[in-house]
Amino acid sequence: MTSQRLRLGVNIDHVATIRNARGGTMPDPVRAAHAAARAGADGITAHLREDRRHISDADIERLSREIDLPLNFEMAATPEMLAIALKAKPHAACIVPEKREERTTEGGLDARRQHNQLAPIVAKLAENGSRVSLFVEPDPVQLDAAVSLGAQVVELHVGRYCDLFAEGDHAGAARELARIQDAARHGAAVGLEVHAGHGLTFETVADIAAIPELVELNIGHFLIGEAIFIGLEAAIAEMRQQMMLGRARAA
Repeated sequence: MTSQRLRLGVNIDHVATIRNARGGTMPDPVRAAHAAARAGADGITAHLREDRRHISDADIERLSREIDLPLNFEMAATPEMLAIALKAKPHAACIVPEKREERTTEGGLDARRQHNQLAPIVAKLAENGSRVSLFVEPDPVQLDAAVSLGAQVVELHVGRYCDLFAEGDHAGAARELARIQDAARHGAAVGLEVHAGHGLTFETVADIAAIPELVELNIGHFLIGEAIFIGLEAAIAEMRQQMMLGRARAA
């Protein structure tokens, strides 16, 4: 398979987390989106959670209005979020699982078991002009379910690989990486555009970027954390460099 340039979507959720910790308007996640664009991001990702713990409705409105980059709107499969997505008309709508008690998204959708719930939402989003993505585990069963639902894109949850790597479990990380590689091949073979995200760092991104079937990575929390020390644009530039080094292996 011929390697292609790997896109980088920058998730700005946790700029809003910092803002909301104190209230007010600073730091502004839309300003972060502009900085990401200057640094070469290919898109902006924002998750409007039901509890509004970080991104707000007003943020989504401003991002839709003020940012020229494609907006990837992460959303739970609920009537409220569907209505907001239909109004905002984002470039992409990524359906993710969501639980009130979690600190962050803990895993992928069960697209097979939730078929009846997801099918009308996927259809309405697609009819409204958004590319529909499902955030799923690297499991062929889930990828086949995404195809049956009519989704154009899947984003593979790579958080387990990142966690195992951080824990120093190299054997476990290698097994999980192989699972991600197999899932990416399967997804491409069944006609899906395959993305990946969750937990990626400078240290873990190259191995994921080396998977030739992947088209886009979505990265947020780590970049916002690094921005404290080196600035957001520098963090994005370094992440891009590590992605390019990894992608070069797939050439």
